Amino acid sequence: MNRQWQKQKAERLLALHTRETMLVLPNVWNAIGARVLEKKGYSAVATSSSAIAASLGYRDGEQIRKSTSLDIIARIAHSVDVPVSADVETGYGQTLPELEESAKEFIDSGIAGINVEDSLIGLGRLRPVDEQCRRISAIRQAADRVGVHLVINARIDSYVSPEFGTREEATDEAVMRARAYADAGADCIFPMGPGDEATVRQLRHRITCPLNIVVGPDAAPLPVLQEIGVNRVSFGPFIFRSCLRKFIQIADTLKTTGDYACFSDMLSKTDAGAYLLDGDERQTVPEKTGIGLRRGRT
Repeated sequence: MNRQWQKQKAERLLALHTRETMLVLPNVWNAIGARVLEKKGYSAVATSSSAIAASLGYRDGEQIRKSTSLDIIARIAHSVDVPVSADVETGYGQTLPELEESAKEFIDSGIAGINVEDSLIGLGRLRPVDEQCRRISAIRQAADRVGVHLVINARIDSYVSPEFGTREEATDEAVMRARAYADAGADCIFPMGPGDEATVRQLRHRITCPLNIVVGPDAAPLPVLQEIGVNRVSFGPFIFRSCLRKFIQIADTLKTTGDYACFSDMLSKTDAGAYLLDGDERQTVPEKTGIGLRRGRT
């Protein structure tokens, strides 16, 4: 791993959170998705844990092995020259030593940023705020030890937790946690759930550090989020699910009518090839993951 190259990517990603133009991150689940975004001029790439798991036939919630997640994230990170921010759910570690080891492994995969959430998987509750702060600090320390300012995007799940009965309670909790997480070492705050204009304006008014909003069909339009002052926008699993809908429609069409018109707007082999790497995958193999990608730096 070329640490200097990784350090520069992390610095570039951090700078993208403080510029006037909002950072827009369509989430990917494989290397070709990352290559498409890079070719289209996106300045960074973010993964979706839910989309990665679903693409392998599993539900979200650390249902796939850490080694599998590492393999896919490293493939993505080594397939592009733009910075990659990886969604690692709660971090694949119950204890702080386990979390630090996992953080080091994810950093070794070549990423420049990381998403970590404060839900307790399968329980619908949030971790106590002081415990989550210790976890964020542990990730920061793991990054500091290798000299990379990993961009930590701290996800807050108060809006999707049954612990909070009203939107106002969830907002108060998000604001309190945002301040604590920033003090613990987070670079960006990611309140999961609200995309409506009124809630986003409240969050922007009360949270001073960079703010990430996830958007879906009912969220405020991108120009409105830009005007509000949102720093980063992501799309979670929604792009994957939109592609999956298209695949299901093709499967249904072939089964029911046998009509090939569903292929009328597909990419040609040449067009698809513009997003693919050439060469032997085994030419470069990062030791930790066993991954080989021509563009990988080792």
